[in-house]
Amino acid sequence: MQDWDGIVAREGPSVWRIAYRLLGNNADADECFQETFMAALRLAGREPLRDVRAILHRLATARAMDRLRQRYRQRNREMTTEWDNQASGDVSPSQCAEAAELSERLRNALAELPAKQAEAFCLFNLEGRSYQEIGVQLNCSIDNVGVLLHRARAKLRQLLSQVGAE
Repeated sequence: MQDWDGIVAREGPSVWRIAYRLLGNNADADECFQETFMAALRLAGREPLRDVRAILHRLATARAMDRLRQRYRQRNREMTTEWDNQASGDVSPSQCAEAAELSERLRNALAELPAKQAEAFCLFNLEGRSYQEIGVQLNCSIDNVGVLLHRARAKLRQLLSQVGAE
């Protein structure tokens, strides 16, 4: 039997950070956080969890990527622009708008990557995980992690340069 109160207290902050870094929105991060723990509870009901932290991080990344893809598809249908509301006393409104636009472009590009590439990219670049840790979490070899990261970077470079050329 798992101590879920303890797990939420111990792992909750890192799970929420993963969701927020990917989604950039408190409400979406909160929903992703809840979905992650609900999915982990369902999984724990079927089989014992060996590495709860890794499972939670993978579930959070997958849920956040799903939400990004959903957001991207919805925007394509509606053809609307969403601006992140960022307030800072040291940053001009134009710098704030530019940072929001760059963040949004990266999120949209991440949503177009294959799921495993996006997970590897986020784990390495946003969470600072090593190739070995990513390999364990994604159940693949260290060499495969390198390939996933290389392909993700190449695809992101292509997608982001296309947006900049438009």
